[in-house]
Amino acid sequence: MHDLFAAQPAAAAARIHVGVGGWTFAPWRGGVFYPQGLVQRRELEYASRQLTAIEINGTYYGTQKPETYAKWRDETPPGFLFTAKAPKRIMASRKLSASGAQVEDFVGGIATLGDRLGALLWQFDRGQSPALDDLAAFLDLLPAEAGGRRLRHALELRDRALFTPELLALLRARNIALVFAGSDEHPSFADITADFTYARLMLARGGLAQGYPDAELDAWARRTRQWADGGDPDDLPHVEAPVAGGTPREAFVFFIASAKERNPAAAQALLQRLG
Repeated sequence: MHDLFAAQPAAAAARIHVGVGGWTFAPWRGGVFYPQGLVQRRELEYASRQLTAIEINGTYYGTQKPETYAKWRDETPPGFLFTAKAPKRIMASRKLSASGAQVEDFVGGIATLGDRLGALLWQFDRGQSPALDDLAAFLDLLPAEAGGRRLRHALELRDRALFTPELLALLRARNIALVFAGSDEHPSFADITADFTYARLMLARGGLAQGYPDAELDAWARRTRQWADGGDPDDLPHVEAPVAGGTPREAFVFFIASAKERNPAAAQALLQRLG
């Protein structure tokens, strides 16, 4: 089993992190992604050595114990990063500015991931349209650090009307990344608002072994390198004109949703192009 767990070649730069959403998915078993016969308790151990990041989805639906986070941390290699979706109970709050205690509770637990924690994803689902003042008050609740480590925050919105220059200014003032949703269902804008970028690609096709055509994977490799090198891909939709000549930054790219059974292969194909 040792060879199966050998780490894959690193991405083009340590600041690029590529992965999938979650790691417990039955169709990935039996040789599709996980080797035939691999026991379920070793799936995170395996996945974290084939990919360089995983977005934790379970945190959106329920509370995890600090001991669980510690276990996940210890099963993954140095340099691997988790991101995590903030709990639905927070994101659906009728009064966002009053959710400070819940934010602190969530952050206090997940900080147990230590140096494996890459970013926190705060996702407002379709139909949730916070006013700019309310959103600002909520974002001010997000702590800049936890457990002595800096925290990074990313915001995903699904109401097209919210994507305005005023929103970009709000996020830039707080160094919060605007999530790029590579989707044909949700608004997708790639404006850079922080010292890292966060993309969630949702267009895998079940009929393709790697989920995406080669040309699209090549394009995502180019864009990911641009993000990491400080660039701003001008072939993606923006609210404002792309800004050239930025400083190097970390870049997170996740393949999620859609034909989920193909997402690990898509992530591995992107890593190969970046490596």
